[in-house]
Amino acid sequence: MTPNEIRQKFLDFFKSKDHKIIPSASLIPENDPSVLFNTAGMQPLVPYLLGQKHPMGTRLCDAQKCVRTGDIDDVGDNRHLTFFEMLGNWSLGDYFKEEAILYSFQFLTDEKVGLGLNKDRIYVTVFEGDENAPRDEEAFNIWKKYLPENRIYFLPAKNNWWSAGDNGPCGPDTEIFYDPNETPLGDITHDEFVKADDEGRVIEIWNNVFMQYEKKSGIVVGKLAQHNVDTGMGLERIVMVKQGVKTVFDTDLFVSILEKIKELSNVRDEKIERIIADHIRTTVFMIGDGAIPSNAGAGYVLRRIIRRAIRFGDKIGMKEKDLLLLSDIVIANYSVAYSELDKNKNLIKIEIEKEESKFRETLERGLKEFEKGTDPFVLFTTYGFPIELTEELAKEKGVKIDRVGFNKKMEEHQKLSQTASAGMFKGGLANHNEKTIKLHTAHHLLLAGLQNVIDKNIKQRGSNITEERLRMDFMFDRKLTDEEKKKVEDWVNDKIQRGLNVVRKEMPLLEAEKIGAEMEFGAKYPDIVSLYFVEDEKGEAISKEFCGGPHITNTSELGVFKIQKEEASSAGVRRIKAVLE
Repeated sequence: MTPNEIRQKFLDFFKSKDHKIIPSASLIPENDPSVLFNTAGMQPLVPYLLGQKHPMGTRLCDAQKCVRTGDIDDVGDNRHLTFFEMLGNWSLGDYFKEEAILYSFQFLTDEKVGLGLNKDRIYVTVFEGDENAPRDEEAFNIWKKYLPENRIYFLPAKNNWWSAGDNGPCGPDTEIFYDPNETPLGDITHDEFVKADDEGRVIEIWNNVFMQYEKKSGIVVGKLAQHNVDTGMGLERIVMVKQGVKTVFDTDLFVSILEKIKELSNVRDEKIERIIADHIRTTVFMIGDGAIPSNAGAGYVLRRIIRRAIRFGDKIGMKEKDLLLLSDIVIANYSVAYSELDKNKNLIKIEIEKEESKFRETLERGLKEFEKGTDPFVLFTTYGFPIELTEELAKEKGVKIDRVGFNKKMEEHQKLSQTASAGMFKGGLANHNEKTIKLHTAHHLLLAGLQNVIDKNIKQRGSNITEERLRMDFMFDRKLTDEEKKKVEDWVNDKIQRGLNVVRKEMPLLEAEKIGAEMEFGAKYPDIVSLYFVEDEKGEAISKEFCGGPHITNTSELGVFKIQKEEASSAGVRRIKAVLE
């Protein structure tokens, strides 16, 4: 089976089980204040997992684009990637463990409606229990209907418990592993299984999370009123298993890219070839969803990935602009499933070319400075050298970089916070709290204010919200005057002082488009969508945006809105940072 066939077969299977197919959210979550990227299939669905009604119902399935860069140094082995697709099915207070386990086993093993995998090569883990929750005997007993008892292993919370952070839904999970070896491992003990997992001789292919508990301040406090099922199956891993190859890089997803890399280079190095193939795929998807290389946030991660690909390409004799040829292959491979790549093809290639040109301008000077022993902070601020690149160069020479000292200098100069520098490649879901929810609503008002005061055609291009401030990137070709900034501030504060209602509505996608609701850049939406309106005293919308929430219910809760800074983000894109006081 090809990757496209496997993806479609998954969606068709769950459609036959009364699930509604929803499109992938953008990699860059413009309406989620807590993350740089969607790093898991569940992230775009958090409001619904917490109890909000989803416009498409209680049974959903999707193929979600994800980026994780916490394991970037492992890319090139048999299974680690920075971009991947997560196939998921969801029950929002509908079915629970019995059906979830049946569906996953049926799809994996049934030859007609599923993948027809050999059930004698399947192993399963379940939660062994701890002070937070009991041993998951229920999942164990359900699995015994489909697999021998000696292929079901109890493991601790670090393996079989999922949580969205210190607050929110959590619960035990059951993970499904497959043995891809030419000679099957057969019946193995608990300890032998753990060793096989550590060594990559069994591959985790599916995870069923049973969200039945709630956590507050890091402690499980009780059971949730709504029990959810959140599942994920990595497409790349299941393609590897189904195609009977040893690594994800031997699948249809990578073969054509790797062949082109070999053609363009004059040195053979399998790991470097794999890193470049992985990074160009991630680059294409990130730019296709609106990321632009920069020195902060998602743009910084993108910059690091592109520059890493360029540097590794140089090592094996690739030439300037060869990445553009690789991007063509990625776009061709994925445009059937993700039409936005073909639609944004020119933008993707322009941004890659611009970033390569910038990097090559600074690379030579920066390398000379590195050889002289120049401080990593100076390398970053003066020569555009990401700290991670400096660390990699230092590692090759057996030199250790003082990362703590670098972070301190960055914090002092307000270039990049210590949190972002140390953690932005890990991904993960922070907690929605009162501060971020208020700033999220203020963000909607800011966009409406810019459109009303400056130019009705202004479109949002990206955003990031922390507990302290909101940041919005928007398409505009010049700097705002002080007078214009003051007018936008006054417009937003007027709406806050008037105590206007913030209302969530569901409606057909076509109707939402017809009324001109603001949409995320590059996003696809289901047939029924969730919108948030800020309505004036007559009930007329002064702001209407496609958004899953959460939001406050009345603008009077916001306080005083203040623009801190307005600056260039990239060509044709401006950036505003603002706070609530």
